[in-house]
Amino acid sequence: MQIESDASSHNELEDGHQGREAGSAALRSLLVMEFVANSEKSVSLTEIMQAVKLPKPTVFRILTTLEEAGMLLREPDAKRYVPGERLSNLAANVLLHSPHRAARRAILEELVEKLGETCNLAIPNGHYVMYLDRVESSWPLRINLHAGSKVPLYASASGKLFLAHSQKRMRDRLLTSAPLIGHTRNTLTTLRQLEAEFTKIRRNGYSVDNEEYLAGICCLAVPVINDQERVVASVAVHGPSARMSVAQSMEFLPTLREAAEQIGQTLDW
Repeated sequence: MQIESDASSHNELEDGHQGREAGSAALRSLLVMEFVANSEKSVSLTEIMQAVKLPKPTVFRILTTLEEAGMLLREPDAKRYVPGERLSNLAANVLLHSPHRAARRAILEELVEKLGETCNLAIPNGHYVMYLDRVESSWPLRINLHAGSKVPLYASASGKLFLAHSQKRMRDRLLTSAPLIGHTRNTLTTLRQLEAEFTKIRRNGYSVDNEEYLAGICCLAVPVINDQERVVASVAVHGPSARMSVAQSMEFLPTLREAAEQIGQTLDW
């Protein structure tokens, strides 16, 4: 009985030790992902080591595991890391079910009531813009895109807004790692066209979609800025060009910016 008791105690101690090791390993991985996700630009192995205060072999092992799992992405021809598609999707799903979603939706509903057109709240998600929330207008002619829907970054007002305010290294990676398809005759499909557009967006503080993703649909987007002065989301209004041209949408700019500021105060990211 004593031998069995000793063996049982030994197994419990071993299980406890392994559990602590697994827990600390998970925490180290979370620290690495958190640092990469919070960085405005891609980060190197050395920068990660300095930030999380872990030895090089440990960080390298974590990075390899996270890259294989799709949580992090290593830039082509560079030893620098950015959030991977799986991590981006995880973050987006967390935001979709945020406890502050009701407050943000109330702001969007009031915005739609004031402007009379469909409005949405969007975030960047890999090569796409993803709608966190969307409130439709009462017009019979409208586009039905639910929360969670995605549209290409380069062909949408919100997407171009995010690209314009991202680091050039990351912007170049996003624009060169997937084809720039012409969805309409107005879609910007060259880097030169897009960079000129990004300069204009940064200067004006807003972005437009002049029938670039869907023919006959125009959109105006403004940034939502967090406490660190980073563009983390967008508030946009869109409608048929026959009812809301790009020129006509400029009337909505002050109201749209006011809503973006209100939503910025509800941010939990």
